[in-house]
Amino acid sequence: MGNEFLFTSESVSEGHPDKVCDRISDEIVDLFLGRDPAARVAVEALATTQRVVLAGEVRSASAISAAEMEEAARRAVRDIGYEQEGFHWQRMKVTCLVHEQSAHIAQGVDADPDAGKDEGAGDQGIMFGYACRETPQLMPAPIAFSHDILRRLSAFWRSDARPGLGPDAKSQVTLAYVDGKPVRAASVVVSVQHAPHLDQAAVRELVRPHVEAALPPGWMPPESEFYVNPTGRFEIGGPDGDAGLTGRKIIVDTYGGAAPHGGGAFSGKDPTKVDRSAAYAARYLAKNVIAAGLAERCTLQLSYAIGVSKPLSLYVNLHGTGQVAESRLAKTLREVMDLSPRGIREHLKLNAPVYAATSSYGHFGREPRANGAFSWEKTDLADTLKAALA
Repeated sequence: MGNEFLFTSESVSEGHPDKVCDRISDEIVDLFLGRDPAARVAVEALATTQRVVLAGEVRSASAISAAEMEEAARRAVRDIGYEQEGFHWQRMKVTCLVHEQSAHIAQGVDADPDAGKDEGAGDQGIMFGYACRETPQLMPAPIAFSHDILRRLSAFWRSDARPGLGPDAKSQVTLAYVDGKPVRAASVVVSVQHAPHLDQAAVRELVRPHVEAALPPGWMPPESEFYVNPTGRFEIGGPDGDAGLTGRKIIVDTYGGAAPHGGGAFSGKDPTKVDRSAAYAARYLAKNVIAAGLAERCTLQLSYAIGVSKPLSLYVNLHGTGQVAESRLAKTLREVMDLSPRGIREHLKLNAPVYAATSSYGHFGREPRANGAFSWEKTDLADTLKAALA
């Protein structure tokens, strides 16, 4: 049947320990940007049994106290749903070690109009964007299905049905590809926290309809390849079962391994950090390339140097599916969007408190929201690209 292979991606729920920390960090980013759109924030969180530790550096025209950051952490944990003996939003101890941003970083990044200096990148680094035609969201199918399974399970356990499931969960989807296109699910793995009164057969049947709903009709794997809590019982979940840290789920956050990742995490960082904003810009451009009909698959790479405003490079790979020369497309992309840190933020309107929503179920493949969240998922540049390359 031609070229056949299997490819796998995983996702984790908002109650996974690392995602708890991502959510806390992004709530603090939103707290600062809501008061001061020019705030600089880099805040990490650690979560373990009945404890959260905040650390990092900030700079803002609006003072925000340690008590306010602590309250933001408690709100996040409460919203996720942790009220268990070993991790409870009200009883957990929160330690805040956040301090002022280094003046040496500030002097390299801040704009200086009198000297003709634009704002520089907040750090050096490489960032990737990717898009393809495997799903309506122009995302790789394995990560899209993995996220969807957990979103459905989350809505279910939060519902009035109260099925006895908990906030901590993981999913993993393996798809069979033929000639580069997904054709069926070869296996699905779901691990989900549950109440002591549920046996594994009951958990399996609670999970099953949400997997069936997330996959295309007829794509369920054989029963022997449908794994639910394969290690046995999963009653102790969240940071009480395993410590969490901000930024440890970068492949879950992006393309599930179907595309390269530059290495930098997103959560806890304000948009002057190109780890975040340039990755969003790269996804935005790649998605618009596909939406414009210029290719079936597109990978972009951007690179920056700390304190330098312009990107050092822009690389385009259309994976043999392009309708236009990659070198010409790369030149056009630089022309249709200002890829300086300031230009990215202004184009995508990133200096706003919109980041808590990104902390689980992926930063990409989401619907743009009225408040400006996920603006990088818009395809409003497609017509401009087509006209420029006509």
